[in-house]
Amino acid sequence: MRGGTSKGAYFLAADLPAQPAARDGLLLRIMGSPDVRQIDGLGGAHPLTSKVAVVSPSADPRADVDYLFLQVAVDEAEVSDRQNCGNILAGVGPFAVERGLVTAGQERTSVRIRMVNTGDLATATFPTPGGRVDYDGDAEISGVPGTAAPVVIEFPPGEHPLLPTGRARDDIDGVQVTCVDNGMPTVLIAATSLKVTGYESPRDLEEDQVLADRLRAVRLAAGRLMGLGDVSGTTVPKLTLLAPPRNGGAVSTRTFIPVRCHTSIGVLGAASVAAGLRIDGGVGADLARLDPGGDRVRIEHPTGFLDIESALGTTSGGLPSARRTAVVRTARKILDGTVFPRPAARPLGGHR
Repeated sequence: MRGGTSKGAYFLAADLPAQPAARDGLLLRIMGSPDVRQIDGLGGAHPLTSKVAVVSPSADPRADVDYLFLQVAVDEAEVSDRQNCGNILAGVGPFAVERGLVTAGQERTSVRIRMVNTGDLATATFPTPGGRVDYDGDAEISGVPGTAAPVVIEFPPGEHPLLPTGRARDDIDGVQVTCVDNGMPTVLIAATSLKVTGYESPRDLEEDQVLADRLRAVRLAAGRLMGLGDVSGTTVPKLTLLAPPRNGGAVSTRTFIPVRCHTSIGVLGAASVAAGLRIDGGVGADLARLDPGGDRVRIEHPTGFLDIESALGTTSGGLPSARRTAVVRTARKILDGTVFPRPAARPLGGHR
């Protein structure tokens, strides 16, 4: 399925091995990793197209289904559950209906989803005329050709502090940053503080070795400040470079996952950016052009924009907190069938 601006393989948990190591080994063979082209599997040779959703009925009374997101590395034999994916999330509700985990309504269906990676909740609402998922519609999102049915995803206030460090700004080796977590641990950085404009193409930014070294150092330090420990082997926190908007939005962004520059922006990362822009004294407050009368925040990215509905409140301790977060995504079923994994590697000296 395509979910938002990502693409991945969606599985029922019961169809995969229960033991994580066996499950991950199978997924590597299904996706064709490790191989920069993923030529022998379903992967598309990019982190955005090498993703997996594992869905099952939920035992949590607040949710209908559990969704475990797994990022399958392209050129390494690694499967990570250290983050969520809000784009792949867009396909979880339709998948749950398709597989009979949730009964469809006659017009629209809302599916309550528990994101296993973090324990956070989301509700996805999408059209189901006549009790069947309808993927056709007129909703358009940047980074995806054509149109499709809208999937409205609403996130209740998270249980994590919006400001993991407890501060609106932190200084990391002379670089001012705002560390925010509104569903995705994210570090906001003014692009100019790293000697770039923030309008460069993803390829140009990836090829800037000086920038890559600075970003790596900032990410490692930010991970410790945010209570994530040693993040050298993980994909979080995300780093988002901010610049003033160019096309009528609130801000222009370039996001790293963690060293590849995203061709758009992830849903949960965008939710964190949108909330971060509203924090008084934060890095984004100096750059963003926000509508003072509304909740919508249009985030520009390399291939267009993403709209987030974002409103903040205040905790009893006086810190900012997320009050409402919602986004419109689309999803589409691309293939329904049987995948044949690459055979498991045999030990040296084994017989065929």
